Amino acid sequence: MSRVAGTRTDVNELLQRWAPRCVRWHTEGARRAALDCPLVTACVPHAGDVVDVYQREFLALRDRLHAAEQESLKRSKELNLVLDEIKKAVSERQALRDGDGNRTWGRLTEDPRLKPWNGSHRHVLHLPTVFHHLPHLLAKESSLQPAVRVGQGRTGVSVVMGIPSVRREVHSYLTDTLHSLISELSPQEKEDSVIVVLIAETDSQYTSAVTENIKALFPTEIHSGLLEVISPSPNFYPDFSRLRESFGDPKERVRWRTKQNLDYCFLMMYAQSKGIYYVQLEDDIVAKPNYLSTMKNFALQQPSEDWMILEFSQLGFIGKMFKSLDLSLIVEFILMFYRDKPIDWLLDHILWVKVCNPEKDAKHCDRQKANLRIRFKPSLFQHVGTHSSLAGKIQKLKDKDFGKQALRKEHVNPPAEVSTSLKTYQHFTLEKAYLREDFFWAFTPAAGDFIRFRFFQPLRLERFFFRSGNIEHPEDKLFNTSVEVLPFDNPQSDKEALQEGRTATLRYPRSPDGYLQIGSFYKGVAEGEVDPAFGPLEALRLSIQTDSPVWVILSEIFLKKAD
Repeated sequence: MSRVAGTRTDVNELLQRWAPRCVRWHTEGARRAALDCPLVTACVPHAGDVVDVYQREFLALRDRLHAAEQESLKRSKELNLVLDEIKKAVSERQALRDGDGNRTWGRLTEDPRLKPWNGSHRHVLHLPTVFHHLPHLLAKESSLQPAVRVGQGRTGVSVVMGIPSVRREVHSYLTDTLHSLISELSPQEKEDSVIVVLIAETDSQYTSAVTENIKALFPTEIHSGLLEVISPSPNFYPDFSRLRESFGDPKERVRWRTKQNLDYCFLMMYAQSKGIYYVQLEDDIVAKPNYLSTMKNFALQQPSEDWMILEFSQLGFIGKMFKSLDLSLIVEFILMFYRDKPIDWLLDHILWVKVCNPEKDAKHCDRQKANLRIRFKPSLFQHVGTHSSLAGKIQKLKDKDFGKQALRKEHVNPPAEVSTSLKTYQHFTLEKAYLREDFFWAFTPAAGDFIRFRFFQPLRLERFFFRSGNIEHPEDKLFNTSVEVLPFDNPQSDKEALQEGRTATLRYPRSPDGYLQIGSFYKGVAEGEVDPAFGPLEALRLSIQTDSPVWVILSEIFLKKAD
């Protein structure tokens, strides 16, 4: 602004200095000197009009500069106003209370913290944004940015799976859920999908601990881009202290379901640009084999694109597939009513709004909604958590359409006498598990406990497979447990082993009673091939090395005889 004012002063001085000089040049007949005038290409040839001409020229120039100065001042004021408003929005420390959400539309649009997002032009209509439903987000620039983001940021996949996870007072099922989901994916499916875990907590120490645990357990999946971990900014959540109780729910439950709605929205907003389909899951489930291909094929086989939700579980918000293109609509609807109702009610309301006729009866409405909400059977996911994320709540819901976990292909184990030092729970005996009639379930193992299979006739084994835990109780696994075999001749010394020509057996750790360790359990599973150098085997044993904190289930026993 000072430069413009200085320019106007310089023009006046220039007018006084150069106009008389040009007149003098003309009257003296110095035409060449006139050509050197720095402001014009030639002086007017009539001496009597020179002063008037140049005065008019300079006055016109001054007027134009003055107009430019005024326009510059106007723009400068507008710019300063916008900058001030942005500074207020960014530097504001106190977020708007939830009660502010009850203000009228007119008052909200006048909020100076909202104006930078709406623009500075008058008479322009502005669409509602996330800030109208969550005005406290304006207080921090980082409110919509993940505080934690681990992974490769993979995009362009077919299916994105979202798993919100919160702190549980008793037991976390998250890693078991991830093991189940990842283990049932083929190599091709792992390249065409993304699993996004949302740690929906604002305690930085807790989120950091969970993140590091996931990175340690699933380094390959993190590095490849299959698995991502995020957590929201602490500024994403509003003040929950002023929520109104509704539907007979106590205040703590209202807070829990309100935060849950926001968690789903954050996860959907993050995932919507990553793939074609989005599947909502929970952190306490197990999956059936081939679940991903089954979901994808079911979606592609739909005769119409009018569907909005494909359900692969009948429970809650588990196994719900959406088209990513629909997520914006779903998020906006949830945000409008996130304080009022739980997520499953809101989803049903979306369908009602889209297709139900108020003049028709409930049966007609249900038929119309069935075209948008399509159920797949049998269920692909089972809820296994017992302790809810809501403090003190016990959740024993089971999906009756899930069925039993498919076992490996039909196989008959070789005849053997089975025994164990573990205390069996109810009728879940080791004999039934070995005969593939049921699973074996026992109380908490201690160091030194064992499960033994002594063959009626010595035989050669080709391979073995043991799976601990099952779909309903995935945490009841064998930990720090070795797989051991007892060769039939049982050489008592390395010298005898050399004499028998079985030097290969010397590299296997030997127990005091002659068993050789050939494998161990990892993530609840033990499998491998049996070295032919052992020859015929008298027995196979599972030896527990340390005390276990949980009960144990042996759900699958597979011993294959050598040909």
